[in-house]
Amino acid sequence: MKKIISLFIIYLIFLSCKESNHLYAQNFHSYQEAVVTIENASFLLHDQVDTSRSSWIKSANYYSNNLKNGYLIIETKKKKYIFARVPISVWKEFKQADSFGSYYNKYIRGHYKLQLHE
Repeated sequence: MKKIISLFIIYLIFLSCKESNHLYAQNFHSYQEAVVTIENASFLLHDQVDTSRSSWIKSANYYSNNLKNGYLIIETKKKKYIFARVPISVWKEFKQADSFGSYYNKYIRGHYKLQLHE
């Protein structure tokens, strides 16, 4: 019985990892498609930070299935920016930053691009 339960748990972990990798491998054709897919998918972790003290970042949301890396969606007054494979440590540092914009410019922008399928 213990072997069956152990195998079932391993299978569930495999499915969780497979779902996480599937989203990373997805070929998004547009940022809008990526936003809708990510925001409507089930993740083990969906976290957000209060960005009301920022002059240009309206919201920031982090999505992860493996609790190691994930998607970061930052919304400004003009558009949503999506970043893939962002380490959870970067997300935690972003949330604690004195200036979201400064942290974004130094540690996120240009480092974690979402590749679109053409």
